[in-house]
Amino acid sequence: MTHQTVGHGPSGDRDGPLADCPDDVLVPPGDQPRCPVDITLAVLNGRWTPLVLREFLRRGQATYTELSTALPALSDKVLSDRLAQLTRAGVIERHRIPGWPPRVRYVLTGPGRALEPVVRGMWEWGTARRDTSA
Repeated sequence: MTHQTVGHGPSGDRDGPLADCPDDVLVPPGDQPRCPVDITLAVLNGRWTPLVLREFLRRGQATYTELSTALPALSDKVLSDRLAQLTRAGVIERHRIPGWPPRVRYVLTGPGRALEPVVRGMWEWGTARRDTSA
């Protein structure tokens, strides 16, 4: 019996959607990722990051307070870290609202919106697992 790996058809051919990700693009941790899957995982890295992104996909934009209310189990430090991470990755943009006290609104970007099918796939996969274990 032969082992079938992800991206290979039953005959071992490399014509699936993952075929264009050769093994030589895998890099050690800490280096800049080059594999598309690894690049996506780097953006979604960290506990709570996909849930913060989920809130932006639901709303389009949000203030820190709105996100904190939507994710009450998330500490202020972690939420601040995730917002900074998603901003650096170009998934959201930080906009200062004029006035006093200073306020900030975070807005989902085009590249952030493009992650919707990824999060939707995670939702569907998780729903199927939840429903089969209940």
